[in-house]
Amino acid sequence: MDIVRDGSTLVLAGQFDVRSTMEVRAAIYDHIESTADDVVVDLTGVTTVDLTALKVLAVATRSTEREGRHLRLRGCGPAVRRLLHLSHLFRLVDVEREQISA
Repeated sequence: MDIVRDGSTLVLAGQFDVRSTMEVRAAIYDHIESTADDVVVDLTGVTTVDLTALKVLAVATRSTEREGRHLRLRGCGPAVRRLLHLSHLFRLVDVEREQISA
């Protein structure tokens, strides 16, 4: 899992699954603590994701909201969106809408 900070955005790339959740969880909470802005987690480069990984994002979203800020997911591909809906986690996370090209 590659994790890069880009301003208020945390960019993830690679396999986001049970093996990388501890690393990602630590990076997200470090990022939340180091910025006063709302946080964006960019999943565009994530090749695989599982339910454990999405639960990490849902808990981080709730934690950020308690601080009066927002955590938004960007670049959610069809597989991520499908798993969010199947697990009903879409109710807990804020997914950025993708622009539709004309």
